[in-house]
Amino acid sequence: MPRGDGMGPMREGPGTGRGLGMGIGRGRGRMGGSRPGVGPVGECICPVCGTVIPHQRGIPCYQIRCPQCGAEMVRK
Repeated sequence: MPRGDGMGPMREGPGTGRGLGMGIGRGRGRMGGSRPGVGPVGECICPVCGTVIPHQRGIPCYQIRCPQCGAEMVRK
């Protein structure tokens, strides 16, 4: 309040709120949505031959090679 009389600026106009500019603050939240970082459970699937293996916690599927054909796995 400028003079301490309770008559400060009105709370309207640009720059008075949060998350209204440039899309900031409008995300899906931490770990929201289905990708990336979909969590510890799930499966990895080979896009070439269709082999499905359980996802290993802490290891992204794209770092795992398919046991059948050797292609990089993807998250299902």
